Amino acid sequence: MHPLSLWLVYRGTWGFVGTLSWTTAAVYFLRDVGMSPLQLVLAGTALEIAYFLFEVPTGVVADTYSRKASVVVGTLLSGLAMVGIGALPDVGWVVAGMGLWGFAWTFRSGAEDAWLGDELGPHRLGAAYQRGAQVARVTGLLGIGAAVALALVDLRLPFVAAGCTAVALAFVLVGVMHEHGFTRPERDATTTVVRDALATARGGAGLVRRTPILLLVVGIFLCTGAFEEGFDRLWEAQLLLEVGLPELGPLGDVAWFGILAAATLVLSFAVAGPLVRRVEAFDNARLARLLLVLHGVLMLCALGFALAGSQSLAVAAYLATSVVRNLTGPTFQTWLNGTITDSSVRATVLSITSVAGSAGEWAGGPALGLVGTRWSVRAALATGALLLAPTLLLFARAVRHHGIEPELAGSATDADTDTDADTATTDTADSDAAGEVGTPR
Repeated sequence: MHPLSLWLVYRGTWGFVGTLSWTTAAVYFLRDVGMSPLQLVLAGTALEIAYFLFEVPTGVVADTYSRKASVVVGTLLSGLAMVGIGALPDVGWVVAGMGLWGFAWTFRSGAEDAWLGDELGPHRLGAAYQRGAQVARVTGLLGIGAAVALALVDLRLPFVAAGCTAVALAFVLVGVMHEHGFTRPERDATTTVVRDALATARGGAGLVRRTPILLLVVGIFLCTGAFEEGFDRLWEAQLLLEVGLPELGPLGDVAWFGILAAATLVLSFAVAGPLVRRVEAFDNARLARLLLVLHGVLMLCALGFALAGSQSLAVAAYLATSVVRNLTGPTFQTWLNGTITDSSVRATVLSITSVAGSAGEWAGGPALGLVGTRWSVRAALATGALLLAPTLLLFARAVRHHGIEPELAGSATDADTDTDADTATTDTADSDAAGEVGTPR
């Protein structure tokens, strides 16, 4: 199968799986499993711990052994984790399942983007990410409908069905996924697998250190990670406890969450449509400017959601925030992947930057939780929105240097023996690259 066609199928399947598993998850955790707020936090913590510990090691696996194998393993383990969470409505099993899911996600994170970059090349990544996101929005609507229908029968069924779909996808990938653009590093007789993996990890970390734009990306990930952790954990509490939602008869909360998820995807599809072809042709400089604008709008929308005093304003602000986040993801990943020209460490570098996002969640999530406990959910959400302010400064810096910081990258490279960063300076001005629907995070 052609890489672009496979990518669209892959993203479409995960769009379906993501909304199928998570649209009614909060209701399942609270009603059937009987989880307390502390236990909900512990489940999220288990996922984040697994993600934080294994993200870079599994990225190294993708760079030293196989992107395809890493993606297949991650997809299979994700499916098994979902089935376990749905089939065993027990707090301990849910926490364990979330930990397994976080571990599984590390195999996919970085590896799928690295595979796509190798197979398509940098100049076609923007189109792949934008079109993949649109396909995922359409299939996500189908997942929402399936989740609500199954949840009305049994709240466990959406997780079980999503897990079975992911397992089936893993077996499909075994047969149709190829990696012609990836060459496994050669090892001589004296080089062990572990030594080779460590060398790859050092190479990826070194590329991040000596490429200023990637250091800037790490800072952006820290800030956005803190914001996203607070928003993702507290938006439901804001609507249910602070603002309140109208009654919908016997359907109740399940229907409301389904409506909001569907509205987000429909609006995202409609807004993204006119932008897709334009963004496909953007170089790194224009992508950086677009990201600066999107993050500014995101901060304002998130503040509006936190401060909204009526149901209509809160719902409108939530939808606006979610739509902007949907638009930001593929654009940011296109820009990020376009800064990496050394394919041999691509997955490792992407994993390192993702770990920065996880660190932001670790640091920002508990802090925002304390703000919410001490003062209010509104205060916590508003504080989280303000954490996006530093990203505006970082993107403004990138814009001043045309999205690639050429002078700094060049001076950093002079101190090294290879020319990877010099290549990045000249090549990434025309590059593009990845995003995701359905991550448990």
